[in-house]
Amino acid sequence: MSDTHHSQHFETLAIHAGNTADPLTGAVVPPIYQVSTFKQDGVGGLRGGYEYSRSANPTRTALEENLAALEGGRRGLAFASGLAAEDCLLRTLLSPGDHVVIPNDAYGGTFRLFAKVVSRWGVDWSVADTSDPAAVRAAITPKTKVVWVETPSNPLLGITDIAAVAQVAREAGVKLVVDNTFATPYLQQPLALGADVVVHSLTKYMGGHSDVVGGALIVGDQELGEELAYHQNAMGAVAGPFDSWLVLRGTKTLAVRMDRHSENATTVADMLTRHPRVAGVYYPGLPEHPGHEVAAKQMKAFGGMVSFRVTGGEEAALEVCDRAKVFTLGESLGGVESLIEHPGRMTHASVAGSALEVPADLVRLSVGIENVDDLLEDLQQALS
Repeated sequence: MSDTHHSQHFETLAIHAGNTADPLTGAVVPPIYQVSTFKQDGVGGLRGGYEYSRSANPTRTALEENLAALEGGRRGLAFASGLAAEDCLLRTLLSPGDHVVIPNDAYGGTFRLFAKVVSRWGVDWSVADTSDPAAVRAAITPKTKVVWVETPSNPLLGITDIAAVAQVAREAGVKLVVDNTFATPYLQQPLALGADVVVHSLTKYMGGHSDVVGGALIVGDQELGEELAYHQNAMGAVAGPFDSWLVLRGTKTLAVRMDRHSENATTVADMLTRHPRVAGVYYPGLPEHPGHEVAAKQMKAFGGMVSFRVTGGEEAALEVCDRAKVFTLGESLGGVESLIEHPGRMTHASVAGSALEVPADLVRLSVGIENVDDLLEDLQQALS
């Protein structure tokens, strides 16, 4: 992060970091450099450091600088998807024979990457309850290289004390990776709490409008950033210029959107706790949530994701998903519109039969920024 932006508040960084005026025209928004290659000023004479858009592209550079500033990191890297970012990170940090500790609640795609892809490369993994630092410590072996954390987790909204687990990781000499997708850098700053790498699905809150797919890695160590950049270029799953531009547009309004997402989700969660057809609510903003105190300590607010269990089992949960009208039935999350889904059959089908299997009666909400009264009314009729 440059000294120019070091002292600025988040909302200012979101709008200005990486968003320098175009030197040719003065355009206040970085142009979309929809090009594959760049004219060189003689052999090896790269104008501005650009030669080929897989290696670097000015629009992607603007986004990567913005992401690094928002997370308080030294280097940001933008990818074609969140899983592409994760894949690059794992192949940079791990070798055959290494071991990773993964959480007992995680995005199904992340679990699939470990269980079905990375494991075939000779990397071992085991599951731990990352909300318990002692459980993480017990899961670390002499071959462990990475501890992987999601907080809040997907879809059960579990909370991990990042600073406490970072201390465990440091003592063991392993890297701590934190998936910050649900919280975003506006609500939570993992690098400041001791994490080594932050992972994002930019598709979600960072883009914010359900119109782009992307991923990111942000690190505080410049040397690790260079290693990741080497692998990013060698492997090639980079964010395209238009996708980069869309995410950069989204980060400008991240703060105001997250305020509204969090406010609406708090109201929705409170209503669900009092509904007779709801058997349990997962939201870290609720005082009875087991991770509430930790979340209040390390997060600015509690985010826009709420999960709940429906009395009557799986069929009742599916019926709620089908009956919702304002909440759109669909995968993904973090857009301005509210979404509803059944994790067991949709986003987390890949964890069925594993230690990460989710309850069959679980419904997950991505609470949008609509009028909250309309959202409450829709859920009440869906549960009736």
